[in-house]
Amino acid sequence: MALELNDSIFEEKVLKSDKPVLVDFWAEWCGPCRMVGPIVEELANDYEGKAVVGKLDVDSNNEISAKYGIRNIPTILFLKNGEVVDKQLGVAPKAALAEKLEKLL
Repeated sequence: MALELNDSIFEEKVLKSDKPVLVDFWAEWCGPCRMVGPIVEELANDYEGKAVVGKLDVDSNNEISAKYGIRNIPTILFLKNGEVVDKQLGVAPKAALAEKLEKLL
């Protein structure tokens, strides 16, 4: 299951992670986000123990969303060693997201 991220645990769970991290920036009202959600959940299961896969609700977590300049959702950021190394804007197939994550392992 994808980790529910928020402003208060973002640094600990994402920036200080010793594993690659995928963060799905989403909102409840966003139709395309609901299409990406199940894919992110599958990736969380597929990469359990190898990568951190989390979701961050932009409506409830303005601080982190603003820090990373999230203006369109869904946006998926890929981080390694606390740095953004790749991103995906909009809906993408599972294979494309998995490929981006694989490069970071």
